[in-house]
Amino acid sequence: MTVSQAGKALGWTSSKISKIETGQTRRITSGDLDKMMDLYEITDPIQRTALHTLAKDAKKRGWWSSYRDIFGDQALPDFEAEAATIRSFEGLVIPGLLQTPAYAEALIQGGRYTSAQDITQRVEARMVRREILTRFNPVHLRVVMDEAGLRRMIGTPQIMTEQLKHLLHMAQMPNIDVQVLPFAAGSHAALVAPFSVLEFSEPSDLPIVHVGTVTGSVFFEQSQDVSRYSATFGDIQGTALSTTQSARFITDVLTSLESDG
Repeated sequence: MTVSQAGKALGWTSSKISKIETGQTRRITSGDLDKMMDLYEITDPIQRTALHTLAKDAKKRGWWSSYRDIFGDQALPDFEAEAATIRSFEGLVIPGLLQTPAYAEALIQGGRYTSAQDITQRVEARMVRREILTRFNPVHLRVVMDEAGLRRMIGTPQIMTEQLKHLLHMAQMPNIDVQVLPFAAGSHAALVAPFSVLEFSEPSDLPIVHVGTVTGSVFFEQSQDVSRYSATFGDIQGTALSTTQSARFITDVLTSLESDG
């Protein structure tokens, strides 16, 4: 049975069938799952129960399962992998999705003492997260970052130089926008903890907000909370330099760093 034949039999579009079967859609309702199993003649009750269980657990499964001690049960990568657009504000460092391995390692080393093995695992996990930016049908990343993230020396000048070059390279990708909030902007709407607003392509999947904390992650799903964070991001986006101006700004910081070196 082809995708078109299955779609016609179920009254669905071929695209819907294809996204489910290729894993692009991780969420499937129990009703839709029953319809597919009926069509595909899956009658064994044990198999049907197993598939329903798998559907319920789908959000908990993925590459990050081996990093569960880092991400926790409610994993940010789970939502990042499904998001169509991520709007992120970062106040002190380079955003995680745009970090180089050396920068990430130096950043993690600056925190509470931990083993070399743990640091390696955390860096690996962060690097795998970046794949959503370069995969087929990549996520659209909209970043506003404070100048402090560019100025703060993380690791060595060489590490920072490599990091800023990588940031400029990523900023040229069609699915990535990077805007800088310079110190000259003064007070702004996002002088709070860094946050991200994640939006999904499926109409039934409402936007969520992620806020990183010292002890883990906090997710906000209430519409009024999401609206406030969205409005805040809109405010700082308007205050920040344009993407072109930001690229020039980052280049100036990079030139100054190389000159000092």
